[in-house]
Amino acid sequence: MAEALKTLGLAAAITIILGPAVIAILRRLKAGQTIRNDGPRRHMTKTGTPTMGGILFLTSLTMASLVMAPPSPLMLSALILTWGYALIGLADDGLKVVFHRPLGLYARQKLGGQVLLGLVGGVVAMLWLGRGSALQVPLTGLTLDLGWSYPLLAALLLVATTNAVNLTDGLDGLAAGITLWVALAYGLIALAGGERELVIFAAALAGGCLGFLAYNFHPAKVFMGDTGSLALGAAIGFLAIMTRTELVLPVLGGVYVIEALSVILQVASFRLTGRRLFRMSPLHHHFELAGWPETRVVIFFWALAIVLAIAGLYVLTI
Repeated sequence: MAEALKTLGLAAAITIILGPAVIAILRRLKAGQTIRNDGPRRHMTKTGTPTMGGILFLTSLTMASLVMAPPSPLMLSALILTWGYALIGLADDGLKVVFHRPLGLYARQKLGGQVLLGLVGGVVAMLWLGRGSALQVPLTGLTLDLGWSYPLLAALLLVATTNAVNLTDGLDGLAAGITLWVALAYGLIALAGGERELVIFAAALAGGCLGFLAYNFHPAKVFMGDTGSLALGAAIGFLAIMTRTELVLPVLGGVYVIEALSVILQVASFRLTGRRLFRMSPLHHHFELAGWPETRVVIFFWALAIVLAIAGLYVLTI
């Protein structure tokens, strides 16, 4: 536990120390966020805020992880997968803000890259890291051997998680704050399982998110961009895979699920009935348009994330 706290503190400190320099570089590169005019009007004041700030906690995650744990196959796999998804996000962000292509990567390019990385990650976890192909079903005691279909599940989990975190990243401090609590929960799971390297990785992830909030909480000085949100989703997905808690992740990361479902339901409802279920989706925008201040929405979702993380941990004890 002491080692985990040191890792968390180190990652947070690195993020905070590097913050001013990284933000200055992003401003110099004119990597300012373009705000969609179909979103909440109050967000228009955020136009020009530097994005791609996920590079901050990616750097601290990498440095803290490698300082506190040896560069083993497990740690290197975790970092390479996380950076792989980050590079997809970086390409998307770069096309949007540097090359002024509003939609960034084409959907098929982005999804194709995510699926490919997910499949490779699943195979590596199953064969090279010794994770195997067993799927544990919570609350039942059942274990299913998926064989060579396991990489498909891993890819589905990684793609779903990265995109759900991406949808959650719509308010100052929202995605980073929620991921902080999910990462802490995974740190406890890894600690209970005696998985030291996963404890270090989860603690470094939590510390990176904590440090990032110093610059990302309202009013944000920097946004994480797809660079950060896809990386966070990949890191959480990897932790779920290696702790064999794939089916508990929807509870531990329940806010991600709620945000993604709100978008799916909104689109389905509008196409089928011509009516919207929410004022706007993802769900955090619904509360904004209902008159809630941004910080109130964020803190509410943080509190919900804590409750769901505790619920997920409880499920694992039954």
